[in-house]
Amino acid sequence: MSSSTTAGAAARTMRVEYINPFIESVNELFQTMLSSKAKRGDVTLTSKGSETLSLVAIIGLSGPARGTVALSFPVNTVFNIVGRLLGDEPTEVTEDVTDTVAEMANIIAGGAKARLINSDTPAIDLGLPTVVAGADYQVMHPSQAAWLEIPFTSDLGNFVLRVTFEFEKQ
Repeated sequence: MSSSTTAGAAARTMRVEYINPFIESVNELFQTMLSSKAKRGDVTLTSKGSETLSLVAIIGLSGPARGTVALSFPVNTVFNIVGRLLGDEPTEVTEDVTDTVAEMANIIAGGAKARLINSDTPAIDLGLPTVVAGADYQVMHPSQAAWLEIPFTSDLGNFVLRVTFEFEKQ
């Protein structure tokens, strides 16, 4: 099966009502915790490994829905966010920086999970977030995975949310 056929099949199973809770969670996090507004760009479907930015937090989803949420940031965006949260902007990637990125991914995935529970979709379980930092790496995904990629802009900087998952057939 070609990657475009695979991506097309995945797009049909990944409906908007499953992705909107993640977008809503990003917006809520930025408004309530960061006193900022995150503006969503065009959602695209991709089956390629991501060209990551400097830091990426990855959370696995399991249960009746399985997949992954990835939140990618340029380092300057993360420094601005950490500065806003902690009152002191860092100048290097420290444990506080990676913990903040992990917690943001956790909050976004947890908020989406709560929104999905309130809908007609099955409940999902979240794994622990993993943060990758560096200048020279690429996150590779299974060849059959199709990702919805949602770029955001804010006064704190740009970032990208990537989501892929599928619900088990019932």
